[in-house]
Amino acid sequence: MPLDHYENFPVASVLLPKRLRTPVQHIYRFARCADDIADEGEHSDAWRLAELERYGEQLRLISTGQLATQGLERLQPIFTPLAQVIEQFGLPTQPFHDLLSAFKQDVDTKSYQNRADLLDYCTRSADPVGRILLHLYDEQRPDSLQMSDAICTGLQLTNFYQDIAIDWDKSRVYIPQDELKRFGLDQNIIAQQCQQQPLSPAQQSAWQQLMQQQVDHARGLLTAGKPLCQRLPGRINFELRLIIQGGLRILEKLEKIQFDVFNQRPIIKKTDSLLLFVRALRN
Repeated sequence: MPLDHYENFPVASVLLPKRLRTPVQHIYRFARCADDIADEGEHSDAWRLAELERYGEQLRLISTGQLATQGLERLQPIFTPLAQVIEQFGLPTQPFHDLLSAFKQDVDTKSYQNRADLLDYCTRSADPVGRILLHLYDEQRPDSLQMSDAICTGLQLTNFYQDIAIDWDKSRVYIPQDELKRFGLDQNIIAQQCQQQPLSPAQQSAWQQLMQQQVDHARGLLTAGKPLCQRLPGRINFELRLIIQGGLRILEKLEKIQFDVFNQRPIIKKTDSLLLFVRALRN
């Protein structure tokens, strides 16, 4: 499957050491393809869950030193190189299983009652990626893992706020229900904006206050993870700075459009490159 998805943040860029670019691409391919199983196409939920279970079985075989893609030739481009990467770097397979757990949850969970439930999902949908990458750099100090988790969760939440309208089309809402209720809102506020129905002044104010709270939380997580950059060697230090600044830039753009992602989805553009570069140098 080609790596042709839009991404806010660089994947296996030239700032990574050459020895890690191909392994990171193989790890990314696994995650991207598994995510697409949960999200893309017109397949039934039963098919999606069965296919993700096949991915899990391949991981279990890898962990026992086996790989049985015979009869599943379409999985060979994903799991044959992934098995080599796992063996070469001694990667644990649990983070990969955690990702699959989150993708399965995407199939049958469409909304979250509170922030704790949402953050639990992020520990499996986002945090494992950072932990795998830290393993590649042999950086396993507990507080480094905590900072990595903060960055990954912050980026995941940023993506949720950027994609509110897109997720609504998939019948998904990643703003906790109790936080909507706290501002006197419910999911209808999203439907109303997706359908280009005007909001009352009170609704508009409540929506903006709600979203500002979400953005402030994500920004706090990204900021809390910044010290991790200093612990990573060479160019990955700057790579991570760019990634964090990319997330902060999206949050800044969300504020600039007053959280109207229904008419303008904020993305990182080429015109942002110089700004991100300078900010990464300074922070």
